[in-house]
Amino acid sequence: MQPQKALSPLDLTTEELIHAAIVEDVGTGDVTATYFVPEESVARAVIVAREPGVMSGAEIAVRVFALMDARIEARALKSNGEAFVKGDVLMEISGPTRAILTGERTALNFLQRLCGVATQTRRYVEAVKPYPVQVWDTRKTTPGWRLLEKAAVKAGGGTNHRMGLYDQVMVKDNHIAAHGSSEQLQVAIDRVKGERPSTRIQLECDTLEQMESFLKLHGVDMLLLDNMGCEKLCDAVQMNAGRLWLEASGGITLETIRDVAATGVNAISVGALTHSARALDLGLDFV
Repeated sequence: MQPQKALSPLDLTTEELIHAAIVEDVGTGDVTATYFVPEESVARAVIVAREPGVMSGAEIAVRVFALMDARIEARALKSNGEAFVKGDVLMEISGPTRAILTGERTALNFLQRLCGVATQTRRYVEAVKPYPVQVWDTRKTTPGWRLLEKAAVKAGGGTNHRMGLYDQVMVKDNHIAAHGSSEQLQVAIDRVKGERPSTRIQLECDTLEQMESFLKLHGVDMLLLDNMGCEKLCDAVQMNAGRLWLEASGGITLETIRDVAATGVNAISVGALTHSARALDLGLDFV
């Protein structure tokens, strides 16, 4: 690899992830390109969509090629969030042939995965129209890829839930089992509001009875309605009467999300946006 271009607009976590991916694939050097491609060879290539989708991760692919060789020029022809059809050219790359070939798989791995997440998200977002409900992602992301996959969710039209354990309180069933009574919950909520007043607090409900008890607490911002059927969700919306933000979650699919949206909840979280998104079929062709 040639010296990298000096500046990167990416955050440190993403930059480290890209470097790790390159080291993983290239190791001590691309043996095939070294022996089978003339050193002086230059080429122009394009990344082409083999199926329709939504763009995400363009800047990551550009950065991969920049790290391969400072002489490579890579330019995205589609913006993140922009839809494309089969046959569309998503990116143009020109420069030393060896370096383009060495970076091809790493660039495509990032681009195919992130376009896949954005495309999957777009399908879910389209499925809930015209209901005024947000489609949320979860923490069920590929380790190390969270920033990228959540950016892909946004590119697909979805909304990011909490980024991690540090930016929002989410009291789930196991927390409640460990913590105890409603009185103890209220003490903990009051402490959070006193020490971290801008932090949102959400409680998970498994039953309508549990939800009723949580509505009596002060300082709660949201309730997560876990694995409730549409009939119970309708009852929950009526019981809530607009007081708290309601999120429906648990096993929601493309086939069921529209019915869930019709119940009147404010948000629907879908782990499948990230944990089950299929990598899109993209290819690099020399021209």
